[in-house]
Amino acid sequence: MAQAKKKSINADLVINRTWCKGCGICIAFCPKEALFMDHSGKAEKDMEKCTTCGVCETFCPDFAIALVNRRLSINAGDKTGPDAG
Repeated sequence: MAQAKKKSINADLVINRTWCKGCGICIAFCPKEALFMDHSGKAEKDMEKCTTCGVCETFCPDFAIALVNRRLSINAGDKTGPDAG
């Protein structure tokens, strides 16, 4: 029986391209092989493979990768949400 791919419904994987130095550590540790180097030598994710497990965030030495709470990323700058003040 094939195991279903688990995806975090509460977080998005964000790569800060300014901070990424292209060391490849995140790529080496990604258990789903969802990260790769783009044409400019920066880490990029394959949306189909990424399960937002957070392993890449843990090992990134430059803090260029973060799991961001989806509620925060969707409502960023929204002045009508529950936290509007």
